[in-house]
Amino acid sequence: MAGHPWARRLYSAALLALSPLIWRRAWREQLPGRPRAERLGAIPAAPSGSRTLWLHCASVGEVQAARPLIEALRRRYPRHRLVITTMTATGAERSLALVEKAAERGDGGEVSHHFVPLDFPGAARRFVERLAPDLAIFFETELWPNLLAACDRRGVPVAVVNGRLSPRAFRRYRRLGRLMAEALSHVAWLGAKSAADAERFQALGMAPDAIRVTGSLKFDLAPDEAACEVSERLRRDLGERPVWVAGSTHPGEEQAVLEAHARLCESRPGALLILVPRHPQRFAAVAELCAARGLVTARRSADEAVTAETAVYLGDTMGELAAFYGAADLAFVGGSLVPVGGHNLLEPAARGVPVLTGPALANFEDVAEALREREALVEVADAAALAEALQALFADAPARERLAAAGQAVVEANRGALARTLAGLEHLLPTE
Repeated sequence: MAGHPWARRLYSAALLALSPLIWRRAWREQLPGRPRAERLGAIPAAPSGSRTLWLHCASVGEVQAARPLIEALRRRYPRHRLVITTMTATGAERSLALVEKAAERGDGGEVSHHFVPLDFPGAARRFVERLAPDLAIFFETELWPNLLAACDRRGVPVAVVNGRLSPRAFRRYRRLGRLMAEALSHVAWLGAKSAADAERFQALGMAPDAIRVTGSLKFDLAPDEAACEVSERLRRDLGERPVWVAGSTHPGEEQAVLEAHARLCESRPGALLILVPRHPQRFAAVAELCAARGLVTARRSADEAVTAETAVYLGDTMGELAAFYGAADLAFVGGSLVPVGGHNLLEPAARGVPVLTGPALANFEDVAEALREREALVEVADAAALAEALQALFADAPARERLAAAGQAVVEANRGALARTLAGLEHLLPTE
C-alpha cells in the first residue's frame, strides 16, 4: 500500500484531541428519532446475504447533484440496496425525500439513509464492517482518511465521482500532502469534473492511470416532474407580476438581495422576490430581516397567501428550490455575493430561467465558464449591480428569452457525465 500511515495516525490523534468541538457540531446536525450513535458507526449490521452500494454526499447540494446517479444506480443494480450517507441534517432530509420517491416508484433497488460516522478510526471501522458494502462511492471532495482506510482494510473498492478540487481546496489539502497521498492510495477510480481537477488530484498523489475526466454530473440533472407541477401551480397563483428568485442565500447576502429588490420595486411596484435561504436554521432570522425592512412577507412553511401587497415570499421549506426556480422569470443563485464559492447555476438554467450570479464562483467555475461561453450568465458585483441587471432584464423580454435558451443549450451540450461515470464504476462492480 502506498502512502504514509503515520500521517493518518497523527490526523486521528488530532481528531481525538478536538473531539469535544467535533461532537458539538455533529450534535446540532441531527433529525428527530435518529440515534446519534450513527455518528460513531453504530448502525444495524447488513442483513445476511444482502448486497450493498454506499454513496456518500456531504449535504443537500451534493445529494441534489447526485440524483441522476442515484436513480441510475437503482436501475442498474436492482438487487443491491443503496445506502446514502450525509454529514448534515439538510442533506439527510433531501436523501429521505429521494428514498420516499424511490419507494413510491418501485422501479429499482431499496434505498436508505444513515448519517456518516465521524472520521475517528473506531467509528469508521465499525461503520464499514456493519454496512459491508460491495462498493463505496464518495461524491466530489468527501475524502475522509479513516473511512477510506477502513474500506481498504475490508477489501471494499472505492470510487470518487464528480471529483472536484477548487484552487482554494487544493491549497488546503496540499498542506496535508502525506495524509492526502495515503488517503488517495485507497481510491481505485476517480471521475474528475475537469482536466484541471484531474491535475490537482494527481498532484495530491492520485495515481494518473486511475483518473478519468468525466465532466460534471450536474449537467445530467433530469427534470423532476413533481417540481415542475409545483412550479406551474405556483406561477398560476402568482399571476402576471414580475417574479424573481434569490436561491441558496447566505448571511450578508440577504441584505444585498433585499436592497436590490427595493430598487427594483421603484420601477416595478408589483415585483415579487422569492427568497430561499440556504440553511433552515436561518429561516426565522431572514423572516425578521424582511420585517425589519418593512417588507410584506409571506412564509411558505406557514402556507401564507401571496397577495398583491406581498413583496417577499420566503421559501422556508426544504427540497422546493427547483420548483421556485421554475416559477420565476429570473433567478439569482446565492453563495456568490459572499465568499462561499457559489451554488448550482444549472438548476435554473435547466428549467429555462435566466441566471444571475455574484463573482464568488470558485466551487462552480467550470459550470460558470460553460455558461459564459454561450453568453448565458449575468454576473453582478453587488446589490446596486444586481438591481440594475434586474431592471434591465425585466424591461427586455427578448433578452430574457435569449438567456433562457442559451442556458438550456449549455445544459444539453454538456450532458454525458453520467454515462462516463457509470462506465467507470462498472469496472469496479459489473452491471447485474
